[in-house]
Amino acid sequence: MLGAKVEMLMRNKESPEQHQPGLLPPGSENKVLHASIRIGSAVIMASDGFCSGQPKFEGFRLSLTVPTVAEAEKLFATLADGGQIQMPLSKTFFSPMFGMVADRFGVGWMVLTLS
Repeated sequence: MLGAKVEMLMRNKESPEQHQPGLLPPGSENKVLHASIRIGSAVIMASDGFCSGQPKFEGFRLSLTVPTVAEAEKLFATLADGGQIQMPLSKTFFSPMFGMVADRFGVGWMVLTLS
């Protein structure tokens, strides 16, 4: 879909070092301690190792900068599938193509081209 590739994934239970007693809540052994995901030339690093309860994706957006308008349109459409377009792709003063979308999980994205 996005052409994303997981380059590294380590769960809490796979840590080479013991966690301090009481640091992790019970049942978090399968949560992600460290992850590295590549989308094109961008690398996104993530962890949910200390999260609990329902996920909330608020107060931030991830940005994907791509080389062509065609690639921006493709990625934007993929992210919008099942999600919500918040600003349609269009020309702006800073980009030939820019738009904002929340994917089906509620994660906010900005997609843009620089040329």
